[in-house]
Amino acid sequence: MTLLPIFQIVAFVYSVVLHEISHGLMAQSLGDDTAKNSGRLTLNPLPHIDMFGSIILPLLTYFGAGFMFGYAKPVPYDVRNLRDQKYGPTKVALVGPATNILIALCFGLILRLLSDSIASVAMAQLFGYIVWINLTLAIFNLCPVPPLDGHWPLITLLPQRFDEAKRFILRYSLFLMVIFIFIIFPTIYSYTVPPLFKLIVGYYP
Repeated sequence: MTLLPIFQIVAFVYSVVLHEISHGLMAQSLGDDTAKNSGRLTLNPLPHIDMFGSIILPLLTYFGAGFMFGYAKPVPYDVRNLRDQKYGPTKVALVGPATNILIALCFGLILRLLSDSIASVAMAQLFGYIVWINLTLAIFNLCPVPPLDGHWPLITLLPQRFDEAKRFILRYSLFLMVIFIFIIFPTIYSYTVPPLFKLIVGYYP
């Protein structure tokens, strides 16, 4: 039995929406209300939809590779309003992947502990998909390639003598992103997501 695409779409959409909302909530806690004033601290998926990342890319990956992947429109925030100017952007960035990991842990542990009590095969598959997509989103976004969340710790924490390297990364971010998606990330994925899924749920996806 295969999980129906509609359930995959709903699980995917709300995984990326919660990821983005967490960015906005963290920015708000640090003094910036841009996300709130932009109407982005909402579970309504419509304000978060990015035409390419939330519609075209998920359809391409689903029909081309048999799985669904993409991203939501980034939540806006003004770094100048953050009380913590040095580490604030890193805090805002990392809370997104942390939210995905928390979601994966919650649904994975429910699936692992209550697998015998989940009568519906579709429900078990849905929980498994939620774990998988959230782990994938977390690992993907933690990678240090702009504009992914993981580039903020790199930019923030590297000492000043690496400023030239920082400028190179930012200048060629689009080129580096293409290389990362098609060449580097598949290897990172294979060594991280399936083992983490098995660690949480008890079997490989």
